Amino acid sequence: MISKILQSLEINALNDMQEACLEAAKQKDVILLSPTGSGKTLAFLLPVLQRLKTDVKGVQALILVPSRELALQIEQVWRQMGTGLKVNCCYGGHATRIEKNNLAHAPALLVGTPGRVAYHIRKENIDAATITTLVLDEFDKSLELGFQDEMDFIIQSLPFVERRVLTSATNLIDIPPFVGLAEERANIDYLQQAEHLPNITLKAVSTSAEDKHKTLLSLLCFIGNQPTLVFCNHREAVNRINDMLLEKGIDHGVFHGGMEQHEREKELLKFRNGTYHLLITTDLASRGLDIPEIACIVHYQLPNEESFVHRNGRTARMRAEGTAYLMVLNEEIPAYIKEKPELIKLPTEETLPSPSPWSTVYIAAGKKDKINKVDIVGLLLQKGKLAKEELGRIEVYDHAAFAAVKTNKVKQMMQLTANERIKNKKVKMEISN
Repeated sequence: MISKILQSLEINALNDMQEACLEAAKQKDVILLSPTGSGKTLAFLLPVLQRLKTDVKGVQALILVPSRELALQIEQVWRQMGTGLKVNCCYGGHATRIEKNNLAHAPALLVGTPGRVAYHIRKENIDAATITTLVLDEFDKSLELGFQDEMDFIIQSLPFVERRVLTSATNLIDIPPFVGLAEERANIDYLQQAEHLPNITLKAVSTSAEDKHKTLLSLLCFIGNQPTLVFCNHREAVNRINDMLLEKGIDHGVFHGGMEQHEREKELLKFRNGTYHLLITTDLASRGLDIPEIACIVHYQLPNEESFVHRNGRTARMRAEGTAYLMVLNEEIPAYIKEKPELIKLPTEETLPSPSPWSTVYIAAGKKDKINKVDIVGLLLQKGKLAKEELGRIEVYDHAAFAAVKTNKVKQMMQLTANERIKNKKVKMEISN
């Protein structure tokens, strides 16, 4: 079973942290501490899978996460694993009606944010008595965001939990008693293991408050078309940078908590599929985004030490390499950065990054319409006359799907498929703006 899962995920072998978690979770509760990007999601999903029974109805395993983005990411990994067992997500900003309908045919695995899961338990949309496995992923972040009361209520509502797994990418000082971890538990700590630490090169760019936008533009020209996250401390800074980049005609996405959920999801998928090489964001994107191809992190505004670690963890994932650029005022490096970054000079001549070769096509049908990736590939390759290399990443949601198509082919493809059907159904398609 595991070998087939690794093949589906295109992974050669489990790392030692994942092996340790898999073995420990067979016998006892687990506290798993490991850096961002080291493979914690698979480390806890494999033990969850081993405890699920195909002949049992109802939700058997519950994973609580601090953000909807992390919930969707875990759901995606589970689907890629090809277990054949149903998974659903519950989170704020998603229609409760759709979630209630999904829960009427209960999944084996439910992933959700504390507030929304508590809602469904109170409404009796979830039979908590069938849940025997509980995972608290990014537990410290859930506490930081104020979910303690909801988690307390949920855990007290689970009378038959037999195994608990708690994960974090930072050291946990206090674990509240309501979690209910067994005294004889496994503590797996890989936070300082060299092979699991991100392989990140730190570089610094000196600027002044007045020249910060100009310096950022020069830095982005220097980085070029490498997939890059620019982190800000506040959404106002994100919006100001957005205005500047729009004025310069540089393609990019934005991501922060003031946006509607569907807008955030669209910006993320465009970043994942290569339509955008650049995403301007707050710390909302510092956890829960598993995008392995991120090459560079830019700290437009420097955060506290913990956020600095999590931001950098977005790149150099799973033993890859990455670069983090610090924009510092008057060459002042924060004391918590022990490894002094190389101070670099930016070129005086600027060449704006070239546009991405990919565009995103929106398809107004999804999983609830019985449409899958194979159907979309068939339509776009056969009827749209695309070559395989001209079709990129495809993501299918409940009532919509998105496909990356080479920009120089997208208009021709749209014309060729204008009157075509998917599974005998006329489906609206348009280029996503």
